[in-house]
Amino acid sequence: MLNQYSYTVTDRFLRYVQIDTQSDPDNGAFPSSEKQKDLSRLLVSELLEMGIHDAAMDENGYVYATIEANTDKKVPVICFCAHVDTAPDCSGTNVKPIVHKDYDGHDIQLPDDADQIIRVSDYPYLKTQMGKSIITASGKTLLGGDDKSGVAIIMDLANYLQSHPSVQHGTIKILFTPDEETGRGTEKVDLNRVGADFGYTLDGGELGSFEDETFSADSAKLRVHGVIAHPGYAKGKLINALKIVGEILAGLPKNEFSPETTSGREGFVHPVKIEGIAEEASIDFIVRDFITANLAKHETRLKSIAEGIIKQYPGVKLDFTVKEQYRNMKEILQQYPEVAENAIKAYKNVGLTVTNEPIRGGTDGSRLSFMGLPCPNIFTGMQAIHSRHEWIGISDMEKSVEVLVELVKVWEENA
Repeated sequence: MLNQYSYTVTDRFLRYVQIDTQSDPDNGAFPSSEKQKDLSRLLVSELLEMGIHDAAMDENGYVYATIEANTDKKVPVICFCAHVDTAPDCSGTNVKPIVHKDYDGHDIQLPDDADQIIRVSDYPYLKTQMGKSIITASGKTLLGGDDKSGVAIIMDLANYLQSHPSVQHGTIKILFTPDEETGRGTEKVDLNRVGADFGYTLDGGELGSFEDETFSADSAKLRVHGVIAHPGYAKGKLINALKIVGEILAGLPKNEFSPETTSGREGFVHPVKIEGIAEEASIDFIVRDFITANLAKHETRLKSIAEGIIKQYPGVKLDFTVKEQYRNMKEILQQYPEVAENAIKAYKNVGLTVTNEPIRGGTDGSRLSFMGLPCPNIFTGMQAIHSRHEWIGISDMEKSVEVLVELVKVWEENA
């Protein structure tokens, strides 16, 4: 077996994606799938082998570890975070990663399903990888770049710092979380155990991207209480809740207000689940906007649409509930400008042009920021996530490792 110091970020990534860590949004346990711990246990073993002696997994599947400072300066403690689970949207069982060396710029037909073709027209970022090596899955599963690329990059950073003591840095904390894809990634995290001042998630896309702004997010539920009667004697009595929720969905705007009709800084309301019977049925929505105050406006509009339909049916009742999910990390990060400034300096020091755009989504960093750990997001290179077309450029992962090494140096130099 190779010594940990001999592994590359690619070696690590290829190994990690073959471990099934798909989370389960319908399971209320934590973590939502025990198999996530299979990767977490491996990560602890590898960190211990590197000489990081406090590496451990807790009962909830979180991995905590510390790379001790090797400078006399008082440097803020920095945490690097990634999540071990893969999305429920697409199978993560029996992932077969394929390395395509010297990519030639053509469409890629995946071998295990000829209908799965990664087309340059669909993913123009492929053009940046010509002559380089990329990794795909085989066509039956997702790849797992989200977020095992982030995991591999952080592990490779740890390996580099452990094997290059000449690189001066403060205390570095490592955090690997379960269940990010179910929205529960920070639910049971112990920030006292993390013990960091600032953090960075490794959960971003294209080379050079740096993200310090996310959606603010709520969930909303519409529950319709119909009027039930025996269907054989229902004339003039039965009011079917399932049909009413169908009317509510049909009553939503067709050319706005939805993810398929918005982009940039526009928010949306998105139905994600319907369930019920004739007597009672419900619709679950997610509500998103970059301006937190706009969430209430979207929710009021949604409720008004539903109430306009409900009032046509005497005896039918509507319940409407809203639950906060996460908030725009920019609200916190703007109070600590050095977190972004140091990252951008590290990008530039390694020759990258920084692309700073808001995320039309969220990361563990969204919640961590509001929990007291300001935490923007750094690129890994992952593309076409949550799908069989998922792919990643090896050079992008390698460059991300280079950014992290430079970033810990920048924090030390600025202390």
